[in-house]
Amino acid sequence: MSRSSALLSVLLLSGALLASCESKSVPAPPSAGTGKKVDAATAGTIMGHVVLTGTPPPVETIRMNSDPACVQAGGATVKSDAVLVDASGHVANAFVYIKDGLDPSYSFDVPTEAVTLDQKACGYVPHVTGVRVGQPLKILNSDATLHNVHAMPMINQEFNHGQPQGAPPITKTFTAPEVMVRFVCNVHGWMRAYIGVMAHPFWAVTDADGAFKIDGVPPGTYTIRVWHEKFGTLEQKVTLGDKQTSDLSFSFAVK
Repeated sequence: MSRSSALLSVLLLSGALLASCESKSVPAPPSAGTGKKVDAATAGTIMGHVVLTGTPPPVETIRMNSDPACVQAGGATVKSDAVLVDASGHVANAFVYIKDGLDPSYSFDVPTEAVTLDQKACGYVPHVTGVRVGQPLKILNSDATLHNVHAMPMINQEFNHGQPQGAPPITKTFTAPEVMVRFVCNVHGWMRAYIGVMAHPFWAVTDADGAFKIDGVPPGTYTIRVWHEKFGTLEQKVTLGDKQTSDLSFSFAVK
């Protein structure tokens, strides 16, 4: 038996044992509400930037020599995408969302189109994203090597599946809101991804300029939270009027 076949057998067995022994109670999907819809004629936008003040931590170097396929795909060493801060302090890969304040009588259609999480050059792509409760999450393996997809939520159901080269996509859904769900690969210990599971569509991930934009928000007073895997969380209150655009600035500080 080849090394990769033996490793796959061990991973599949461990995943099966994990599923059979899992006793965590997973909540049912939240109620869809009374069916109240957002009025597009009065909806506004919450936008802004996330920045870092102070000297950012050094970027971690990842050594992928343990798997020749990873070296061929991405190189022997790559830079981690856990901390992406440009020269002006703009922070990428921060997850921004409405934490509270939404009228519970609103209901939001769940997209049927899947969010894709790919394993490419021995990394998860994208590193940070969001998915709605009940929306399909399609997990791909675009690499010429075995990966092991291990989701490690605190509220939703944990899962752990081997995915060899050329295997079909793995499709999963989450049943409860949770920010954030961590993904790892049990074959390549450096691989990480984070997914925010949302009951509503009002979330965004900051781009390379630290910018975010959340459209279609009904008037109201909200708590906006920013999450970053290394820098923690920040919150602000914002009151949004009819057709209003609010421009926010969030600043993480390091010494």
